[in-house]
Amino acid sequence: MTAERVLRYLGSTRNIVGCALALLGFGAHFLGLAGAFWPVVVVGLYGVGALLAPPDRVRLAVSHAEVETARLRSDLEALLRKVDGLQRFPDDVRARLGGLADVLSGVLGRAEVLTTSPDHLHIVSRTIRDYLPSSLEAYANLPRSYALNRRSEREHSAHEELLAQLDLLDTRLREVAQAVHRGDEQALRDQGRFLRDRFGGSDLDL
Repeated sequence: MTAERVLRYLGSTRNIVGCALALLGFGAHFLGLAGAFWPVVVVGLYGVGALLAPPDRVRLAVSHAEVETARLRSDLEALLRKVDGLQRFPDDVRARLGGLADVLSGVLGRAEVLTTSPDHLHIVSRTIRDYLPSSLEAYANLPRSYALNRRSEREHSAHEELLAQLDLLDTRLREVAQAVHRGDEQALRDQGRFLRDRFGGSDLDL
C-alpha cells in the first residue's frame, strides 16, 4: 500500500507542478540568480508548487471498457478453474493454455485500448467465451486412450488436433496483443514529439 501511494503521488498534479517550479529554481541557480542558498530556493519552490497545485480530480465512474474486460477476465478465470479441476488434459495442453491465458490477461489489462477496436475485442471475447471452451470441452469428453491415438497415419489424433487449435488461437491473439502494444508505443512516441517540441532537442528521441 505504501509503494502504491508513493507511485500515485509521483504521478499527481501536485508533484508535477512542484517539480516544474523546482526546475525553475535550478535554472535560476545556473543563471546565478539564486545565490548560495539555491537548495533552499529549489525546495521552497517545490513546496509552493505542491501546495498551490489543484488536487487531482477524483474519478469514480467505471468505463464501459473496464466493465466489459472485467467480465471477460472473470469468465477466463472461471474457465481456467474448471480446467484445473479436471485430470483429462495432458501437461502440454495445460502449458499451451497457460501461455494463452498470459496473452489474454495482458490484452485485457489494456481495456481502453482494446475496446477501441471492435474486431480485436470480438476475437478476445469469442476466444474466452466460445472457441477455447468448445475445443477443451470436446477433448475432455473423449476417453483419454482414444484422444491420444491416431485413427490413421493421415489423420491427427484428438490430442494433436487440440494442440493445433490452441496454436492457431495463440497466433491470432498475439497479433491482437501486438496491435494493442503498438498503440501504447505510438502514444509514447507522440509524447516524445510533444516533449521535444516543448523543451527542444534531447536524448528523448526514439
